[in-house]
Amino acid sequence: MSDATLPNVVEQAHDCVRSRGGAIGGIALLTGLALARVLLQAFGIPHYGFFRDELYYIACSHHLAWGYIDQPPLIAVVAWVARHLFGDSLVGYRILPVLAGGATILLTGLLARELGGGRLAQFLAAVGNLLAPLSLAFNSILTMNAFEPLFWLLCAWLAVRIVKGGSSRLWLLMGATAGMGLENKHTMLVFVLALIAGFALSGQHLSSLFNLFRSKWIWLGALLVFGLFLPNLIWEAFHGWPQFEVVRNAQELKNVQLSPLQFLGEQILFMQPLALPIWIGGLCWYLFAPEGKRFRFLGWTCLVVVGIFIALHGKSYYAAPLYPILAAAGGVAFEQFTARADWRWLRLSYPPVLILGGLATVPFGVPLLPVDTFIRYLHEVPYARSVKTERDATAALPQSYADMFGWENMAGTIADVYHNLPKTEQANCAILAGNYGEAGAIDFYGPKLGLPRAISGHNNYFLWGPRDYSGECVILFGERAEEYKNYFGQAERVATISDPHAMPSEQNVPVYLCRKPQAPLSVLWPRFKLII
Repeated sequence: MSDATLPNVVEQAHDCVRSRGGAIGGIALLTGLALARVLLQAFGIPHYGFFRDELYYIACSHHLAWGYIDQPPLIAVVAWVARHLFGDSLVGYRILPVLAGGATILLTGLLARELGGGRLAQFLAAVGNLLAPLSLAFNSILTMNAFEPLFWLLCAWLAVRIVKGGSSRLWLLMGATAGMGLENKHTMLVFVLALIAGFALSGQHLSSLFNLFRSKWIWLGALLVFGLFLPNLIWEAFHGWPQFEVVRNAQELKNVQLSPLQFLGEQILFMQPLALPIWIGGLCWYLFAPEGKRFRFLGWTCLVVVGIFIALHGKSYYAAPLYPILAAAGGVAFEQFTARADWRWLRLSYPPVLILGGLATVPFGVPLLPVDTFIRYLHEVPYARSVKTERDATAALPQSYADMFGWENMAGTIADVYHNLPKTEQANCAILAGNYGEAGAIDFYGPKLGLPRAISGHNNYFLWGPRDYSGECVILFGERAEEYKNYFGQAERVATISDPHAMPSEQNVPVYLCRKPQAPLSVLWPRFKLII
């Protein structure tokens, strides 16, 4: 080696060390932010109580199957795993969603790095999602929505790796991710279709689409998606495709109908208004920036997803998994834009403003405050009360919190009624709840109170049927109880269930002791069907 080339070799070695050190530093930074997210949500775990849907998913975990009337099977499996690993408790069921929130923060920053972003881009991308109220809310409870962003993000990250020349075998990993995502929530199909449309609409990829689809790995990946989704498809077909009935009834009877402007406006509130420049900047970077040209398909993917949900009158939060993907590009856009000397002041001013604004909205995503304190705080930020995804609104608390109140008290009231029955009647007395939240409350709290498991006609409880109850003795309460009591020759109101912080439908709930059914409960059962 000549003396002339020695400095070049040394300089290359220094560059390699700096690059590796920067990568390690970036990972450490993102890990710290992910840990901060986990700790923030961990503080909120024990406050308030179980969310309505959590009680239902826990009930489903006692009836593992390849599908349920209103969801794929994965969330029930997650609940089953949580119970066996961490115990049958509020904390135990919420650990995995909290960890999923931390993983989402880490992966958001890693996507920014894959898009070419440095440490600032990775930091801003992660912070843009770190304190988003809706993201915090989803990862604070056991729900499909806690895991959905991970599946979308990982697919996006893998797609970027492939576009940058990564191994074609990454299609297999993407297929596995998409397949598991479909077993988590069916809206994963919207993202997969939008991603395909995104590749087709991003003109720079049209010339390479033919070569892309000649690869055997993409077809093996598609086969893997289908194989993983197939058991749930078979279950759906065998049960008459109930998911379509759920969606149709929800649109007609439950969901708030939003105009396109209202849909987009709620995105701003969900993801924290001061973070809007990050999302908009990310979308513009994908679509218009020269550096983002290779990744333009992700910009189109985001637009197609939003368009589909608006056209189908989906709930406004259905688009939430997109925002980490936009935040990753938004961090890169901010880093590149502020590289110019006249805009460098934004690097010092905007991140603190974003963080402070996010901290102000944290109580809307994590139940940190005592409920009365939160109600007072809510009145200081009135725009937060304008977001409503279902028609059964509540004045005191937003739905995300109101649905955490009243369940244990409900089970206690039913237990009092049940134990006041003669011993000879208790063994054959059914507890008939109006909806899956009410039934789930009996199933979760009931064993310690000496109660049998509940029955209900709501969603998958309808499939589980009336069991062996004849209907000669029924404790009836909850949604549609005023209608259902007419199926009995004798219906005596014996109690009232109420909680001032619960949803309106769960306040002043009458409890009836019913006897003399018009027909055996197995014959009457179709009349109790409620699919929504």
